[in-house]
Amino acid sequence: MSVVIPFKALRPARSFAKDVASLPYDVLNRDEARALVSGNAVSFLRVEKSEIDVMPPDSEVPEKIFEKARENLDGLIRQGVMFQEEKPCFYIYRQRMGDHEQTGIVGCASVSEYESGKIKKHELTRADKELERTRHVDTVNAQTGPVFLTYRSTEQIDRLVEGFKAEVPEYDFTADDGIVHTAWVVSDPADVGKLSEGLKTLDALYIADGHHRAAAACSVCRSRRQANPGHRGDEPYNFFLSVIFPHNQLRIMDYNRAVRDLNGYDKESFFRRIEEKFELCPDFTKKSPDALHTFGMYIDGKWYQLVAGKDLYEETDPIGSLDVSILQTHLLGPLLGIQDPRTDQRIDFIGGIRGMAELERLVDSGKFVVAFSLFPTTLEQLMAVADAGLVMPPKSTWFEPKLRSGLFVHRLK
Repeated sequence: MSVVIPFKALRPARSFAKDVASLPYDVLNRDEARALVSGNAVSFLRVEKSEIDVMPPDSEVPEKIFEKARENLDGLIRQGVMFQEEKPCFYIYRQRMGDHEQTGIVGCASVSEYESGKIKKHELTRADKELERTRHVDTVNAQTGPVFLTYRSTEQIDRLVEGFKAEVPEYDFTADDGIVHTAWVVSDPADVGKLSEGLKTLDALYIADGHHRAAAACSVCRSRRQANPGHRGDEPYNFFLSVIFPHNQLRIMDYNRAVRDLNGYDKESFFRRIEEKFELCPDFTKKSPDALHTFGMYIDGKWYQLVAGKDLYEETDPIGSLDVSILQTHLLGPLLGIQDPRTDQRIDFIGGIRGMAELERLVDSGKFVVAFSLFPTTLEQLMAVADAGLVMPPKSTWFEPKLRSGLFVHRLK
């Protein structure tokens, strides 16, 4: 059984939804965010990434940043841009990006199920990022960005969601990047009950994206639980804001790599070493692989295909059979000397949304010498890793489209 509860969302008035909705805080740097919100006083980036409104621009005083986030959120409420729902609701949230469409349920997942491992993880979190988000949630007294969860799809939940989508939507707008966002409010107590019961049939939930948000929610819950002598278990801090999608609607994009040098090799000797483990094929016109265990490589203005030898991996190994693992274990590590991709400054990671042209640009610019394109990790691989209680290598998954922040906020009071 999975516990997901309805909640009284703080959300924008319909006429403000498009202007409020923002990209997540962690896909933009400060300068990019500041440029994006120029001329938009109600963008939720002013809450999620409030350092853009803290002066001087190079301020490194975290307290000012978190206090500014709270001030900006209070301002949106005071101005009537956002309002608090009067009764607990679920919400249906659909995103359409080109010909891809995915529809999730917005609700609040259980911190205790996260702590017990019933909500399954596949990534490690960084202590500094977790602390930053914890302080943000604690100061603002709200979870401002949702955790992206998935579940193995069920016909029962699919039918319920499709029924709600037949109603008139509360929000329906196209963002500046062309992605269409549509949302429905599920407020009737009978409908809320049906959806709650449907979600209870799920054996597990999986974090697709948002590990730091989930960890921060857990951290805030622990501290408030300890500070509350009358703790009951049903307080808002015991739950975290989530959008929950069926696994068969999600799309993971490739997460590619670029390396600044050949670790002392010249091109010919580098190729000879590659051929010890991979089949090297020139003139790879596709640029992006169309099957697992194959890779594209761009170097010196040309594309090559690398096919991993079958002795390099065991298909039953949920970590070792990942393409990111094969590339790291048999090429990036031993040949290029990238032993810790989390910290090595010689490697960069490029989300597939930016395409093969971005890999070519990076190498052609001279800043990088070689780039590798990968076949996307599958949802089945992600779930297998999480089910085994294991951790994926860094930068294994890139989800698109990104969930917008600001459409639904979970206040902790």
